[in-house]
Amino acid sequence: MTNRRSFLTGAALIGAGMVSRAGAAGLPEAPLQPAAATAVPPPPPTGRPFNPVVTLNGWSLPWRMKDNVKEFHLVAEPVVREIAPGMFANLWGYNGQTPGPTIEVVEGDRVRIFVTNKLPENTSVHWHGQILPNGMDGVSGVTQPAIPPGKTFVYEFVAKHAGTFMYHPHADEMAQMAMGMMGFWVTHPKDPALHAVDRDFVFLLSAYDIEPGSYTPKINTMLDFNLWTFNSRAFPAIDPMVVRKGDRVRIRAGNLTMTNHPIHLHGHTFEVTGTDGGWVKPAARWPEVTTDIAVGQMRAIEFIADNPGDWAFHCHKSHHTMNAMGHDVPTMIGVDHRGVAEKINKLVPGYMVMGEKGGSMGGMQMPIPENTLPMMTGTGQYGEIEMGGMFTLLKVRENQARGDYSDPGWYKHPQGSVAREWTGELPPPSTAPNVPVTKAAAPLSVKRNAPHRH
Repeated sequence: MTNRRSFLTGAALIGAGMVSRAGAAGLPEAPLQPAAATAVPPPPPTGRPFNPVVTLNGWSLPWRMKDNVKEFHLVAEPVVREIAPGMFANLWGYNGQTPGPTIEVVEGDRVRIFVTNKLPENTSVHWHGQILPNGMDGVSGVTQPAIPPGKTFVYEFVAKHAGTFMYHPHADEMAQMAMGMMGFWVTHPKDPALHAVDRDFVFLLSAYDIEPGSYTPKINTMLDFNLWTFNSRAFPAIDPMVVRKGDRVRIRAGNLTMTNHPIHLHGHTFEVTGTDGGWVKPAARWPEVTTDIAVGQMRAIEFIADNPGDWAFHCHKSHHTMNAMGHDVPTMIGVDHRGVAEKINKLVPGYMVMGEKGGSMGGMQMPIPENTLPMMTGTGQYGEIEMGGMFTLLKVRENQARGDYSDPGWYKHPQGSVAREWTGELPPPSTAPNVPVTKAAAPLSVKRNAPHRH
């Protein structure tokens, strides 16, 4: 993590500008985080104790205590997000990144959040899910004047109840949300032992429509996105969730895309323990392996990581695990286009036919436009993974130290426990017993006696 001055005077200039010392006088620091790696937060240095969350490919926003109030400073500004290595997007966010940093407070905390607008247009911040005074709800034109460019507004309220929340604008919402303006908010319970888990991960679901060769999202897209991300990162650039065998694990996700996402975990069952409204009572929970997160919703799931391995964790909408896909490509399965390919190769040497036997592209190497991700990327210990986008791995290990989130590498499977090719004899095809032989059906004859009417 770095401060705004050292970051903006460095080589990597991200953001529209800095809050001047005069302009920032009396305000808490608005730190930046230029790196996209997961930053494990330290225990809270001031205020009441809590068990911090781990923001996947993100970080938590530091605060200062002033007159027993927890003060934060968000700066809304243009940012450059590396969606995956080699592909960058011109987006809008907070404090150097999108999503913005996670805000963590304790139930009953009075919070004061300064919001400085460095965007080229008005903005506001809605504290999604908070029960607060109406004038702090962040709907520009309804509960407050919009924050003009260059101005700083302050929000102040008490975080009344523990749970999982988000923040985002309610000003030019279509443009600002489509450009990546969002962040996570966690209110911890007063008693750190209440709802305690060993590992607590958070991330936001987001989507973008960025044409190959371009850098800025098409903000008018409603559903036909081509980049589906966790915290604005696409697999294989999404960090794994590393846990120790036996850990109680919580994963919290919020959905600020334009569609629902059935999030699926392999190798474990879980319970939904938290929703938009707070914690689900134990008697109301049931086991799941997939939970659907609708637009604008938040979910917290919990499970015991009792099954070692590298387990897939992903959205179950197959297009959402693709990366930079095109939607107007015809299906070519079964089409013999060798002759056409030969003719095209005379004009375009190196032309490759796609999809003749299916859409698998794992073994293909072909040039792609500038600033574009290949579809379905990612390589595992056994070859091409052929999944991307909203996909990562839950890595469960026997000897992972408490608090250690470093990637342990690929799982070493016990001998004889990996699916393998069968080289023995196959059993003869079976038939269902006692199936009566039926006569061929007679051709259907239809007589039209009267004009057809609906």
